[in-house]
Amino acid sequence: MNAMTQHSLDARIPAMPPVHDVYSLTRGGTLAQILLDGKTYQLRITRAGKLILTK
Repeated sequence: MNAMTQHSLDARIPAMPPVHDVYSLTRGGTLAQILLDGKTYQLRITRAGKLILTK
């Protein structure tokens, strides 16, 4: 396999997404605000341990 072929194969393999600990985002609480394109979203941890993202 030449370098060009190897590069083409590597481009098809998706990079691992970043991992963030939700408790770091919420600073130990249950709510965090996330900004996207100037809009604020709320990330909330429920009592059941689920995540809810709302606008």
